[in-house]
Amino acid sequence: MSGGPEPISAEGLRALREELAQLRAERGEVAATLRGDDPVGDPADAADELQRASDVTRLDRRIAELEGRLREAEVAGAPSTEVIGVGSTVTVRFSDGEEETVEISEVAEEREMTLVTYDSPLGKALLGRHAGETVTYETPGGAASAVVLAVGSGG
Repeated sequence: MSGGPEPISAEGLRALREELAQLRAERGEVAATLRGDDPVGDPADAADELQRASDVTRLDRRIAELEGRLREAEVAGAPSTEVIGVGSTVTVRFSDGEEETVEISEVAEEREMTLVTYDSPLGKALLGRHAGETVTYETPGGAASAVVLAVGSGG
């Protein structure tokens, strides 16, 4: 990505908020099982306690990442409708003549619109481009190209 605040599509925003809610709930459940200052019983109990504490730390790190990304997206505002970036919807025509609308995303998940992650070969080729430009990228079958027909903001 660009290194500055990156926009995010409405769908990406929804996915991050959903993951954040799930992680917060999971963290609450795991944290509730920690004993705190109570003495731990046998070594197996101690190992379980250490694992749960480690899980809370891991969850805290991921929660902080997501909260930071959501703050960044808020600062960045809506995706550009002129230059392709994360969150943009892009209509492309592939060399075989097929046209498809894709969304440049940080996260890959199943949904109706095709998602292209920003770090995939096609995603990398599209970032920073404008309507009318031709991009080339590598596929498992070799080099491919596509013409950018339109750029819009995700949603």
